[in-house]
Amino acid sequence: MAEQSRGGGRAGRNEPAEQPYDEDEYDEYEDEEEYVEPISAAEAAREGLRQVVELTGRDAVGTTSLKSVRDGWLVGVEVVEDHRIPASTDLLGLYEVELDLEGGLLGYRRVRRYQRGKGEVG
Repeated sequence: MAEQSRGGGRAGRNEPAEQPYDEDEYDEYEDEEEYVEPISAAEAAREGLRQVVELTGRDAVGTTSLKSVRDGWLVGVEVVEDHRIPASTDLLGLYEVELDLEGGLLGYRRVRRYQRGKGEVG
């Protein structure tokens, strides 16, 4: 009788119980690998502009650049940081907006500040 309980007890502790196959468990992993349709270049430009306006509260002049990167888009947006008279002396800011493939904001930063009437030298 001692042998029977010893052998049966040991098997229960050392061997994991078999779990039934659960399809839902494997379906969760499939969702992680789901293909995401990236937004178009035009949509990325519009979304970058919208995000900067919303975050800064400034008036947008327009989109100045757009670059496709591995994980999304980099959008250059020009905004009026300070309205002056005459308008040719407005103070402008150039912002770089980083968007993911679906158009979600990853980050933004001002890369340059300059007077509207002063062109780039060079």
